[in-house]
Amino acid sequence: MEVAYFFCNFAVSSFFIRPFGHDKDYPNANIAYFMNNIQSQNPFFETYSTPHGTTPFDKIKTGDYMPAIHEGIRRQNAEIDVIVHNPEVPTFSNTVLPYEKSGELLHNVNTVFGNLLSAETNDELQELAKEIMPMMSEHENNISLNEDLFARIKTVYDRRGKEELNPEQTKLLEDIYNGFVRNGANLQGEAKEKYRTLCKELSLLTLQFGENNLKETNDYRLVLTEESQLSGLPESAVEAAAEVAGEEGAEGWVFTLQAPSYGPFMMYADNRDLRRELYMAYNTKCTHDNACNNLEIVKRIVNVHMEIAQLLGYANFAEYNLQERMAQNSDAVYKLLNQLLEAYTPAARQEYTEVQSLARSLQGEDFVLMPWDWTYYSHKLKDRKFNIDDEMLRPYFELGKVKEGVFGLATRLYGITFKKNPDIPVYHKDVDAYEVFDKDGKFLAVFYTDFHPRAGKRSGAWMTSYKGQWTDEKTGENSRPHISIVMNFTKPTQDKPALLTFGEVETFLHEFGHSLHGIFANSTYESLSGTNVYWDFVELPSQFMENFAIEKEFLHTFARHYQTGELIPDELVQRIVDSSNFNVAYACLRQVSFGLLDMAWYTRSTPFEGDVKAYEKKAWEKAQILPSVEEACMSTQFSHIFAGGYSAGYYSYKWAEVLDADAFSLFKEKGIFNPETAASFRENILSKGGTEHPMTLYRRFRGQEPSIDALLIRNGIKK
Repeated sequence: MEVAYFFCNFAVSSFFIRPFGHDKDYPNANIAYFMNNIQSQNPFFETYSTPHGTTPFDKIKTGDYMPAIHEGIRRQNAEIDVIVHNPEVPTFSNTVLPYEKSGELLHNVNTVFGNLLSAETNDELQELAKEIMPMMSEHENNISLNEDLFARIKTVYDRRGKEELNPEQTKLLEDIYNGFVRNGANLQGEAKEKYRTLCKELSLLTLQFGENNLKETNDYRLVLTEESQLSGLPESAVEAAAEVAGEEGAEGWVFTLQAPSYGPFMMYADNRDLRRELYMAYNTKCTHDNACNNLEIVKRIVNVHMEIAQLLGYANFAEYNLQERMAQNSDAVYKLLNQLLEAYTPAARQEYTEVQSLARSLQGEDFVLMPWDWTYYSHKLKDRKFNIDDEMLRPYFELGKVKEGVFGLATRLYGITFKKNPDIPVYHKDVDAYEVFDKDGKFLAVFYTDFHPRAGKRSGAWMTSYKGQWTDEKTGENSRPHISIVMNFTKPTQDKPALLTFGEVETFLHEFGHSLHGIFANSTYESLSGTNVYWDFVELPSQFMENFAIEKEFLHTFARHYQTGELIPDELVQRIVDSSNFNVAYACLRQVSFGLLDMAWYTRSTPFEGDVKAYEKKAWEKAQILPSVEEACMSTQFSHIFAGGYSAGYYSYKWAEVLDADAFSLFKEKGIFNPETAASFRENILSKGGTEHPMTLYRRFRGQEPSIDALLIRNGIKK
């Protein structure tokens, strides 16, 4: 899962803001007319007449954001003023609850803007974001640093034993109080102003980091004009490259840094020089002497995070961030990473030796296996060992059928169904919208799917929402969520539908797992609903779903040849299963290396002014198996930790993998479609959101705390 851009305040979930203007900028006599005229033409000010109150994407224009944000600020400020000036003794109902519900318009606008900035951006939105983000940071700081508001919340918190609060109300109160403290409510004087300044700066830095990465990704082209240069490439990759060339009016074939183009080229292209060229283009993004260079931005983001954490009384940003994670502190993170290093390094070195031996048998004993060779020769070794190949599997993974299979899996596990509704507006023609119904036929959620890459979409895959879930305490009405998954899968060509790689099928299952976490949300308060959980717990539902990818019972529900309709042969399924742990140790160390790099940046307690590339290589050297490439740099394009929510949190993927392996072992024991086990997983994990501590929820589902053993057994590291 990836998240849209975060800024300071760290505990605040809104995205962007900037006032459209101030009333004093206009003659008083014209203010009402001016604002009424704007609001009458702006869809954000209307009650949506769309199915289920979905976002009217077809009506929203770029010029609508600023007026709506301006009004959203005004309304939330007024709502905060009502709380602050309430003469009654502060209580949960007159202070905490109205604070939780404040800023509805602002949240709606920022959610749409933030999501589209990732999924369907353009130059206008990016320029607008540069104005919006620092002002949004300022607005959120105005709230979190409001002394009178915090005083009322603190009073409720201090008196919480005197009110009869249920567990969810108690959790909400604790989260809000801690959020204020962690966002500077106890700061005074110059420290408070410094906090504001740092937050503004950080919001712009993270935005610029992401924009630079997107631009470098989109701008690169490898144009090939000779058929001999295509040697080794499968027909699907050649056809896709020809499609891109045709779209751009270029001769020959065009390869890009987008995953569906880059991945197959690195796996199949026989021309080593071209593989190296493409690898270097990808792995030196944002390091060049141009306007997209992120080297200084990396330094400043790291230092600003550190300064903010120390201003709040923490030694470093990791200690600040991990306080509200299952891991709790950096010692626990390093313990996990070191456990994985110890367990997987011997196997990873053996995997490297095997791939190197194959390469030398083909190229000579002096051949040195470099990073641009790894995927190519690993694929050849995998093919020799298991006779399995992405191109062999693609015909059985036509996107439409995969979608039926993934939706059908949710139906079989939980009884829910999906119905496409063309009347629900979408933000791009490639997006589909579905209504989701529970097993009793009740409406459960809206679900958007967006599968293919395009210029306005950043790379990767992620789940997000356009509307959260909550329950009205007075009427009991359960307001259902609007969930979205965004990916960059192989596109259809003129001659073939979209045929996915096995890895893309796994990605679909991963993001769909996040979606189920949102779809099944069943909390009273939106800020505790769905994926609003500890960051090292949020990947459990997604990684859990990936386990089904190698289960024959699941594959047999949808994997049919797109031309013949033939069910995927059992023998081919067995090869998928047999090869599922191929190079698993190398893959583990790759993730561990990213976790080590992340922790190295965010456990710093002194400013960083050194060489980013050198620091990176030192930080993750224990987990490196392949030779180092001097020019390459991960940090300058590592959006997860520099422009997303994974700062001092990338370890979460491996943390959650321990959980998912342990959880799925129960399904393997009881039956992968066992309805009682699935119902328990839904009730205790997917529906509860952040209403209870995640370990409490996990123990309730599993009957025990997880251990690393299930993961080691699944990966064949431990017998």
